Amino acid sequence: MLRAGCRAALPRRPPRSAPLSGPGGAEAGAGGLKRTPLDALHRARGGRMVPFAGWSLPLHYGQGHLQSHLHTRRRCSLFDVSHMLQTRVYGRDRVKFMESLVVGDIAELKPGQGTLTLVTNERGGIVDDLIVTNTSEDHLYVVSNASCADKDLAIMRGRAAEVQAAGGDVRLEVLDNALLALQGPSMVQVLQAGLSDDLAKLSFMNSVTTTVFGVPGCQVTRCGYTGEDGVEISVPAGLALELAERLLGVPEVWPAGLAARDSLRLEAGLCLYGNDIDESTTPAEAGLLWTLGKRRRAAMDFPGAAAIMAQVKEKPKRKRVGLTSVGPPIRPHTAILGPEGTPVGTVTSGCPSPSLGKNIAMGYVEAAHSRAGTALTVEVRKKQHPALVTKMPFVPTQYYMAK
Repeated sequence: MLRAGCRAALPRRPPRSAPLSGPGGAEAGAGGLKRTPLDALHRARGGRMVPFAGWSLPLHYGQGHLQSHLHTRRRCSLFDVSHMLQTRVYGRDRVKFMESLVVGDIAELKPGQGTLTLVTNERGGIVDDLIVTNTSEDHLYVVSNASCADKDLAIMRGRAAEVQAAGGDVRLEVLDNALLALQGPSMVQVLQAGLSDDLAKLSFMNSVTTTVFGVPGCQVTRCGYTGEDGVEISVPAGLALELAERLLGVPEVWPAGLAARDSLRLEAGLCLYGNDIDESTTPAEAGLLWTLGKRRRAAMDFPGAAAIMAQVKEKPKRKRVGLTSVGPPIRPHTAILGPEGTPVGTVTSGCPSPSLGKNIAMGYVEAAHSRAGTALTVEVRKKQHPALVTKMPFVPTQYYMAK
């Protein structure tokens, strides 16, 4: 039930045609799906491979989704997220370039500091959510969703061409690095053994370029998509297998796949692009106004600023909320009903929570029904079941801040 419930929550998109190589050191495989540098490792360890955003990725391994999820919460798991688009932005106008696309205050980022931000359109809709890091070198490091890679690249390349045509200095480099996410409470114990840098000094959303277990040129960022303390390691594609095998050689570390990643991020109240946010949702509706930099709000110089700031003033008509329920699992597209039995919203993500032992979901409801503690119902298989608007995250996050 848990496995099926969380798999059902994953987006089903038709595979894109794949180039012979691309982000994550990709190679084209059967059916045109791209394969990460760890593809052989996944198969050798019994990974059940499925298509996701044009890539072949493991859904889960032999231990199953439930045990994988709980192991991540209790110990540590390694996720292959090499399908994410990684880009470097160079040039003296790189900050101005990036701020012309996103809502965040990139100029205020200190060396090595990153932030989650949003690419928005002129209607205020969310084109993508991505992480931008101001590296200690001479560039910005950007990680974007795989499902948005093509449109993000087109937007960035188009804007870069405009900046260059106006005499500005900006250059893009698409990395072929792999990206490995080590997540869970024992991450520090595992990773510190292979680092000379002191992880106690590396706060959440901060980054350092270093050698990891003898593999040079790794960018280690303290972040992740599980709600646990963790890191994402950008590693040269040709060295990714060596690093992954070193990490998986530690008994504490299990490989984990898409199913666990989805249920972990839902427990943490994190959005999945294409399900919970898209170009029809705004930062105000999605509860993501905290991504708007204070200076950017005042200047109103980001795409869709007029529409977004109008919602800040007038309040949105619908809001993203968390839900808990009993009965059958809540699936995406499930109708949310108000006290009179009339539709007031729709579920965007949902599955049984392995950590809590009950159904959790998120979705959008009319603002009048968005207060935590509001009793609603969900319609599953033509039957109505009680649901309760619940604050997110469902499971407390464990992000680390250095003292």
